[in-house]
Amino acid sequence: MAAEASQAVRRVLVVAADTLDGPEPVEEILRGGPGPVEVEVVTPAVEETQFRHLMGDVDEPARVARARLEASLDALRRNGVEATGTVGEADPVLAAEDVLSQRPADEVLIFEHERAAERWFEHGLDQRARETLSTPLRIAVLRAGDDGEAHVVETERGEDVPDDSEHEVRISANLPRFSRADLVGMVIGVVGTIVVIILAAAGPGPQSAAGAASILIAIGISLINMAHVVGLTLFESVHYRGGFARFFRYLALTGTPAAVLANLLILLLG
Repeated sequence: MAAEASQAVRRVLVVAADTLDGPEPVEEILRGGPGPVEVEVVTPAVEETQFRHLMGDVDEPARVARARLEASLDALRRNGVEATGTVGEADPVLAAEDVLSQRPADEVLIFEHERAAERWFEHGLDQRARETLSTPLRIAVLRAGDDGEAHVVETERGEDVPDDSEHEVRISANLPRFSRADLVGMVIGVVGTIVVIILAAAGPGPQSAAGAASILIAIGISLINMAHVVGLTLFESVHYRGGFARFFRYLALTGTPAAVLANLLILLLG
């Protein structure tokens, strides 16, 4: 019986980008099931802003993640939970996958913030985790209290996480699903790029400064939109989603009309 009890340890992989401060996150970790729990915390080395993520900032996020991890482990140990931990990839789902490939777990528990306070990398995190991770999944939604501690306001099992696939469009069996926003960005990007190139070709030409600027605008917006379309259609296997996808979609939706307007003005005034 003692041997059986020693084997009944439940291993939980906790994914938390911020410090697990306060008793409620600890209670959430322990309430997944009866018996002893072995906890491993992975803290993604995420950048504070999407801009820093795009610029490839690595050292500072890793340092901050290490400090948050140590603070989380200290908080868990103060509450009687023995835990180990590691700093992981910037993408929380990839960070969990990396750990699971080496040390399987009985459950993955992801802590994220309420929608009103979610950080840039948390958009769609629950859906991606549900689609990617085969390990049983639990999502705990946190709210920062006035006391400085994190409070659990909602918990969902992986199978209970709302499925957003009904809001996505399947164009071909050979392509991933696209959200309506992705499709709009692609259409505007492709059509707008064609218009920008035509306007640049009809402009004053590379001999003048205005004409050279028009050509550079056409080249720049073409590269941006090409990167976005190729990323959405061909790079699903490396999870072209999250910060990069939203950034390039924003450029497609705002930068392309701006480029069309700029080249139209150059054509009319040049």
